[in-house]
Amino acid sequence: MSFIPRTMSTQHPDNVHSPIFSDNSVLNGEDEIDEAYYVFSTLNCQEQLFDYEGKEADNFIIKKLFTKYPDYFMGNILGKDKILSFRIPNPNIEKIEAKIVIEVLNTIPRYCDTAFKFYKASSKTSKINIPPISEVYVPMTSSALDIARVAKYYEKHVAGVQDISLLNNDINIGKWLGNFNPKSIRVTPLVEDLNSMLKVDQIAEEYIKIQKIKDHQRVWLARSDPALNYSSLSAILLNKLALVKLHKLQEKTSVDIFPIFGCGSSPFRGNFKPDTAEQIMRGYPSVQTYTLQSSFKYDQPLEKTKKAIEIINNTKQKKPHFLEEEKILKIIEKVSMEYKKQIRLLAEMINNISNFVPLRRKRKLHIGLFGYSRANDNIQLPRAIKFCCALYSIGLPPEILGLNALDSKDIDYLKSTCYANLDYDLENAMRYFNKDNLEFLPLKIKEGVNSALEKIGIMDLSGSSKLEINEEHKQLTTAIMKELKKSSIQDTESFTELITRAASIRGFIG
Repeated sequence: MSFIPRTMSTQHPDNVHSPIFSDNSVLNGEDEIDEAYYVFSTLNCQEQLFDYEGKEADNFIIKKLFTKYPDYFMGNILGKDKILSFRIPNPNIEKIEAKIVIEVLNTIPRYCDTAFKFYKASSKTSKINIPPISEVYVPMTSSALDIARVAKYYEKHVAGVQDISLLNNDINIGKWLGNFNPKSIRVTPLVEDLNSMLKVDQIAEEYIKIQKIKDHQRVWLARSDPALNYSSLSAILLNKLALVKLHKLQEKTSVDIFPIFGCGSSPFRGNFKPDTAEQIMRGYPSVQTYTLQSSFKYDQPLEKTKKAIEIINNTKQKKPHFLEEEKILKIIEKVSMEYKKQIRLLAEMINNISNFVPLRRKRKLHIGLFGYSRANDNIQLPRAIKFCCALYSIGLPPEILGLNALDSKDIDYLKSTCYANLDYDLENAMRYFNKDNLEFLPLKIKEGVNSALEKIGIMDLSGSSKLEINEEHKQLTTAIMKELKKSSIQDTESFTELITRAASIRGFIG
């Protein structure tokens, strides 16, 4: 890899509108080939992630890109000027999908052969021997072994097979099938749960030692799943703590650490949109790579999106904001505890609504991290995008949940030190609040939301709101709640249309 990307286009399906390169509302594998070309050539994203975790992906990506867009990729070298990377399943978590890892890793040398042949076809690029794929991401990483096993499997059982002879006194596999390149790959952890994020520096340091890494290591910090599991505020604080830990690791090891921040467009999942990009970068200055999810790319005016990407690409990584870890952990503990109590009361409704959220990509079910037991009764929730959409669709932005556990000292501390944008993010989210719908939710939800609004200072004791409510969105969420109150939803298409219209006003599905 000749540079570390600032912008990574991902396949997270949080967009309301279809992209201009596709006639399909639900993107498939062929659409994702066109997507890679579009984000590279039109948006100038520096990296495209292909996702094998939770969905199917095309096993002839490189060949199809070169065949369909030869002129572009002859002038923009994959692996050098533009980066392709894969997210693979974590075998420790996704047992049924585990062997997909072997399949994906075994495609990397084949992609390399394709690229070498493609670039040798031109006198200008004939001397270029750069692997088009050299990095994979492992989700739900909780140990250095999660990523070290992938790295070692590739070295020993993919690239390493070229030295094996299948018969006595016979040629080795490399001479039979050709050399296997690259000889090694970079493996990047995607860290998503609280315990792993709090020890992310230990995970990265151990992996650096195992692989004897001297130059750099990337680390992907999740934003959506921590929000889903522990609350939006907790996710923000966890990420900020993790970034400090990674910076200290860089100073300790002299290995450059390049964090990736997995942020979506809804405030609950990061509030990362073209309009807010510069503000979010100021909040997370030590992040190297920002994920541009589908809503960022397809729900905003093209020129505004391109301009934001240009700004991100040209902004340099800086030092993180330092925090008092002990104080932050106490806030996370009490907010996440209250948030989980509230989610337990809302889970049935969330799951019901999520069945009607429109699909945007062909995906499989995801193994969620959220789950805590009480009397052996586990909670099952949809993925973060559908979860977020379900709550917005009833006029209950999930960003507010759990915040009633804060006291005035907590709020003053957050606003003055590590979360200056607290009011801004909440006001941004709560414009889609429907206070009337609280009457149809459990009493503890109503009391908790009103308490949080009062404590934060965007609703006073009389109930007078300082929020600028979007009235059109409120009308739609009123209609959605009216349908939910019926014994069953008769017209499912109309119900999904209500959800989609509300999402269109917000500018993101969830």
